[in-house]
Amino acid sequence: MLRRRNGQGTHFRRWGREPETGSQLPSLAVGLILLLLLFLPACVDRGAGIRIQAGSLEIGITGDGSIGSLTDRVTGREYLPSGIPAPVLTLQSGGHDLQPQTAAFDEGQSLLHLTYEGGLEAQVLVGVRSTHATLELVSVTDASRVETAIWGPYPTTIQKTIGETVGVVRGEDFAIGLQALNPKTLGGYPWNDNDAMPQLDIFESGDYSDLSEEGKRHVLYRVEAAKPDTFGSTLQAYTRNRLQERVVSNWGHERYTVPPFSDGGILGSGIALFGCPVEDALTTVGAIEVAEGLPHPTIDGEWGKTARSASAAYVILPFSEATIDEAVDVTLRAGLRYLYHPEPFETWGHFRLGPGFPNGVAGLRGAVGRAEAKGVRVGLHTLSNFVTTNDPYVTPVPDSRLARVGTTVLSAGVSETDMEVAVQSPDFFNQFENNHLRAAIVGEEILRYGAISDGPPWRLLDVERGAFGTRAAAHGEGESISKLADHAYRVFLTDADLGREMASTLADLYNEAGLRQISFDGLEGNRSTGMGNYGEILFTSTWYEALTEDIRSHYIADGSRTSHFFWHIYSRMNWGEPWYAGFRESQTEYRLKNQEYFRRNMMPGMLGWFRMQPETSVEDIEWMLARSAAFDAGYAFVTSFEALEENGRSAEILDLIGRWEEARMARAFSPGQKSRMEDISNEFHLEGAVEGRWDLFQIHPEVVRYEIRQRQPGEPSSQTFPFENRGSGQPLRFILTAENVSVEGVRMELDGVNELGLPVRVRDGEILVYDGGESATVYSPQWRTLRKVPVVEAALQVGPGAHRLMLDADGPEGEGHLKIELRFWGDAEGVER
Repeated sequence: MLRRRNGQGTHFRRWGREPETGSQLPSLAVGLILLLLLFLPACVDRGAGIRIQAGSLEIGITGDGSIGSLTDRVTGREYLPSGIPAPVLTLQSGGHDLQPQTAAFDEGQSLLHLTYEGGLEAQVLVGVRSTHATLELVSVTDASRVETAIWGPYPTTIQKTIGETVGVVRGEDFAIGLQALNPKTLGGYPWNDNDAMPQLDIFESGDYSDLSEEGKRHVLYRVEAAKPDTFGSTLQAYTRNRLQERVVSNWGHERYTVPPFSDGGILGSGIALFGCPVEDALTTVGAIEVAEGLPHPTIDGEWGKTARSASAAYVILPFSEATIDEAVDVTLRAGLRYLYHPEPFETWGHFRLGPGFPNGVAGLRGAVGRAEAKGVRVGLHTLSNFVTTNDPYVTPVPDSRLARVGTTVLSAGVSETDMEVAVQSPDFFNQFENNHLRAAIVGEEILRYGAISDGPPWRLLDVERGAFGTRAAAHGEGESISKLADHAYRVFLTDADLGREMASTLADLYNEAGLRQISFDGLEGNRSTGMGNYGEILFTSTWYEALTEDIRSHYIADGSRTSHFFWHIYSRMNWGEPWYAGFRESQTEYRLKNQEYFRRNMMPGMLGWFRMQPETSVEDIEWMLARSAAFDAGYAFVTSFEALEENGRSAEILDLIGRWEEARMARAFSPGQKSRMEDISNEFHLEGAVEGRWDLFQIHPEVVRYEIRQRQPGEPSSQTFPFENRGSGQPLRFILTAENVSVEGVRMELDGVNELGLPVRVRDGEILVYDGGESATVYSPQWRTLRKVPVVEAALQVGPGAHRLMLDADGPEGEGHLKIELRFWGDAEGVER
């Protein structure tokens, strides 16, 4: 894993790579590293304590092995809160936390010696760079006695911005950060035995001490390398000794077996610590990546975390070898450069391509080449370590590395036709919270069971033999039988070894086909390893390590979740699904809350997926585009060839996407405009004027509903609605939708004068739109133009201020409403590059 050189703590990790050209690093950082290693002492003993220089931060270590000070070397300001324990390294042994008792520094060897009760001693290799310091655990006496090595928690008084995932806390002027130096060093603290970090909204509750998940609102991110606290914040990381089998609560099971995993145990656990001005925090993390050989992918020659295109919008559109050119044309019409296939695989596990690619990887490679020739990069959607039941890892002979909840033995032999199976223990089979396939494996047979007996002798009942195309066989007493882990998608999951094999298979596909974008959806499936965050990191880091330098030099990776080490590998998080409500409503709260999470953690902004359907309106699209501009956040535009064909305004929608995205990527919107667009109740329209300049109009909508029902004799059918034009004089633009009714004509009257009759039939579901001029348009529910209606433009002119609108309908059929959305435009606002 490492070797030391010249006594200065220089070491090379398995991530080792040459710095990327075009990386955005602090001034002279890379060039000074070697000089500093040769001439700058790692630590200076100043009598009362040990001092470590970590960029602009000076870390003081006391004689009992605690952090005694965290000082800004420039201003002298202290950031260590008083009275809060701050051990350099805690060792957990026998279920007890052991704090260091003494500390001494060997300057010649760059080794910090720590002693603990029970005769334990640890040696920490210290390295100093221009931007940071490193601490690496290289020796522990009787390391097998130690269950966990914990760095910190290191308390700070900083509380303005807590980047819980990236591990950086920022105040008004100064930032302090912690970075794990390898995948097995997890950002966080061993709060849970399964190494899944607490997933809750402590930022909203304000309770920073209670990390229990019970009764809390969960969010899509987890408390990890940094955590807010009453005094400010803490930074922490840890490594677990995984050399022994454990049984923990995991993946919806009270009892879940975690098999041994050989990764060197706690030795090699390492972190980087740094302090710097707030404005240098992101570039300092980039410098640490390069100096310590951490993943440092680029996009267009620039580090992925600062590259503008990291937050680019993209098209999600199912394409095939035959339709790739059409899909590329759609992408280009929308002014975008990334095209993404949502369901390319026939099976997950071996990632066999579906029927759209009859020539397999060669056909996909050809499609990618045709797209790139036109400037469009291609990506595929994955479900990480999910294994479909029709994949060769399952059928006809199941792979021994499918994840297992736990194992017992048969308490009696079974024939190949028995429908009850006797087992010695029910412990792993009677857990049904996350047990969707109810599948077990014995030998090379998968069987499914409907229930388990209420008491001994324990039996699996209602058994299906030879499930998923495996072969039913006789099995003898004492033979092992294991409960298989699964997921609600009705798929199996993997142990660590099979997961890494799948990750390598994905990387091979990307290398061979030249793919440039990936989403690690379902990444939480890697909790099936029993190792929580570590399982997720093993999957993604294996994928990254197997990529060619060509793919590493330009890819975009995202997912529905991230973690501390994965932060270095992935480009962004893109969460927000369009399946659960209307275009504007589906997971809107999640989408908006995530923007603040991205900002805290120095990530590019993304809004998630938005789906265009045949009924999607231009107004809905511009509502989404205004949010994209507001948060400078990209999004996935999900559509299909069928939706594009059926939506009568799809060409207009694609043009609007390109117009807004060009202005956003040019950073053309002012802070004031973006602030107004953050409010989801505000609507906007963007028009192109000349090259590099646009006109932005704020839209002030008002919705009224004209009720159509059975009326009493003599009761007037007209209804009057007050409204206010908050803009200047303009036409009364409106969108009228027939809801469960049809009418033969519509009559309007403004302020008691200027009556206008529109002799047009509007059927249930149809939409009448007037946008100024001498005609209105009737659209189908799919926005296809049905007919034009002449309009006396002068009759629908309104000045600024309060008005009254009288509405009446001729020949109504049914009972329902005419929904009328009045749309008043504000004055044009210039938007320039």
